[in-house]
Amino acid sequence: MDPRSEVLLRQSELFQGPLLLAGLPADDLLGALHQARGWSWHAGEQVALEARFPGRCQFGTTAPAGEFGAAVLFLPKSRELTDYLLAALAACLPSGELFLVGEKRGGIERAAKQLAVFGKPRKLDSARHCQLWQVSIEQAPAAPDLEALAQHYQLDLSDGPLDVISLPGVFSHGRLDRGSALLLQQLDGLPTGHVLDFGCGAGVLGAVLKRRYPQSRLTLLDVDAFAVASSRLTLAANGLEGEVIAADGIHGAPEGLSVIVSNPPFHQGVHTDYQASEDLLREARRHLAPGGELRLVANSFLKYPPLIEQHLGACRTLAEGDGFRIYSARRG
Repeated sequence: MDPRSEVLLRQSELFQGPLLLAGLPADDLLGALHQARGWSWHAGEQVALEARFPGRCQFGTTAPAGEFGAAVLFLPKSRELTDYLLAALAACLPSGELFLVGEKRGGIERAAKQLAVFGKPRKLDSARHCQLWQVSIEQAPAAPDLEALAQHYQLDLSDGPLDVISLPGVFSHGRLDRGSALLLQQLDGLPTGHVLDFGCGAGVLGAVLKRRYPQSRLTLLDVDAFAVASSRLTLAANGLEGEVIAADGIHGAPEGLSVIVSNPPFHQGVHTDYQASEDLLREARRHLAPGGELRLVANSFLKYPPLIEQHLGACRTLAEGDGFRIYSARRG
């Protein structure tokens, strides 16, 4: 059981009525709280929860319909996303209790101050290196407009400006990260066909690829519902077409790809996790057509070339700078 869930269950007498759990882990919490429903924006956790508790957890960027007596937010990493989620949960509570739970090292004490817009927060419990906070909602606010919270910025590229729209919680929210900036300079000479932007975030790489290789079919993939929504907004803002899918890792990608381009993720919450990136390197061959190419950016300290050569083929370093390297390998 996740330690945050354990803290909630220490206070289970508070959660007897209709309850909404937002950002919940894929553990047994829904089984212990029979009147609870879940809201997830992580595709992998959603699949696991749906398999164990069919119909009790909704995936997406908006809260499930209905009124609840209480709602719990499992603290996400992003402050902007926390603001949005707290407002969305408060809107589900005509009058009731809003709770925030998270790890101490994840900044729960600082984040608890974000509850103050709804009333006076109070700490209910501290255990398992986590804290549980609560505030009473006397009157539900209006549901927040997620798109109104988007950050817009423009990239000046050789083939014209590109408009990027990023929603709260998306990687490198509101700006182009250094790794993607380096990779954007190394997108020439790719095979045409079916192109995948893996870990698409706000859709920058995918949009650039579609404009540069308009005859290619484009798919964008991310584990996060807010990233999926951001990528769709970015494509629409630039008049581009592409399929955007939510999946937890490369196993959810199509096969027969001509290209996989990625600034692969390796952070999740307060923990560092390289699993999705390493799975990409191990499994890319299965998703690439013969002659298909994997091209990605990675921090220079990560020992990716041996893994690429073991599972795909000869690895070339196309560029290096600012602490990043661009790697390329083709399937034979």
